[in-house]
Amino acid sequence: MEIRILFGFCFIIIDICYHKFTGFVIAGFIIMLSGCATHPEPGLANTYGQTIPIADSIIRNAFAGREGALVIIDCSSGAISDFCPNAAAERVAPCSTFKIWNALIGLESGIIASADEAFYRWDGQTRAIPAWNRNLTLKEAFQASCVPAFQALARQIGPESMQSWIENLGYGDRDISAGIDVFWLPAKGRKTILISPVEQARL
Repeated sequence: MEIRILFGFCFIIIDICYHKFTGFVIAGFIIMLSGCATHPEPGLANTYGQTIPIADSIIRNAFAGREGALVIIDCSSGAISDFCPNAAAERVAPCSTFKIWNALIGLESGIIASADEAFYRWDGQTRAIPAWNRNLTLKEAFQASCVPAFQALARQIGPESMQSWIENLGYGDRDISAGIDVFWLPAKGRKTILISPVEQARL
């Protein structure tokens, strides 16, 4: 789920991943702050003792009663702010947030050339999400968060190359031993790669 909030001179994009097994929400993003307007409600305290002017009520409404974490990095100063610091530091499965890095690795590896080229050829298996049941470009697969498409991409990248990229990125605990096309997807009895919202935001 993507939430876009605009106020003052501040534009925020939040990518939220809902962990269906634990009910935990991961939210990590980078924010560019340029003269944001002040807000009458208290905002997030950052590492420099200042406050980013985002009302707690906006964040709580975005989480809709779920537990979770929000991490903000001010790109101009490097200040890190978080909502629920304990949750922000907890390592969990990245779920669909890994598709960002999966796609970037595919681009850097030359497997993907553009967002609008043919990316995923549907295998004919009907799945619960209708948008997954057709051929997709990278842009379409990303918008639909098409798990089979990004599993296919991971298989093309391959375990050795993927492990090398994960190591170079310093991505969480770097453990992809669950399998090249499932290591970011939680399931009963499966040990996924683990990364905290703070670690994600710092990448």
